[in-house]
Amino acid sequence: MSGLQAEEAPRPGSGAMFDRIAPRYDLLNRVLSFGVDQSWRRKTVQALEVIEGDRVLDLATGTADLAISIAKSTPALEVVGLDPSAGMLDCGQEKVQRAGLSSRVRLARGEAEHIPFEDASFRAASIAFGIRNVADRSRGLSELHRVLAPGGRLAVLELSEPRSGVLGPLARFHIRTLVPWLGAMLSGQREYRYLQTSIAAFPPPDDFAEMMRTAGFEVTKVERLTFGVAVLYVGVRR
Repeated sequence: MSGLQAEEAPRPGSGAMFDRIAPRYDLLNRVLSFGVDQSWRRKTVQALEVIEGDRVLDLATGTADLAISIAKSTPALEVVGLDPSAGMLDCGQEKVQRAGLSSRVRLARGEAEHIPFEDASFRAASIAFGIRNVADRSRGLSELHRVLAPGGRLAVLELSEPRSGVLGPLARFHIRTLVPWLGAMLSGQREYRYLQTSIAAFPPPDDFAEMMRTAGFEVTKVERLTFGVAVLYVGVRR
């Protein structure tokens, strides 16, 4: 986590950092994205093309926003949400219960590099705003490929730093300056300082798409959203 002193900073992919911000995580997402993150998630759900009877993995599920949206999109669908943060999962479990989805959405603790499920056990998988925090992204993508059945779809939604375009400078100002400042102010935590540097360090869209191909996916879509502030990657497991 680049914005903190080394002795205070758990690595971004660990659960400890997110445990501290879990209670305000959803509010922060709405404020920092001006509510646009909800439309990004809807696009992600649509990209999965799930049908009744599918079993779906939502990796880095956090407070289960995307897992709940997937379950609501299609009846008779099972969703498993996996996350390393116990605090996030506690918040997510409360939301699942309020939504009346406890029988179809199951949350568990685990990390992307070691997904605790059998080979080819899911028909679709998603990860929203989480692959950036995976220390070994290649291993995480390989694990996703392993647990997906042949022909299964993967949707990855991740923040990005626009590098061109008329509104690129404004978008970069938002990510580099406003997001860390607002995040720290609203959450009372300094963890959001790492956000800008982690976004800037994430591979450009073409490079990440190539990582997906190397892991065994046929990349069918790389869609830049909201002037490139977020990118939706869609792949099919070969």
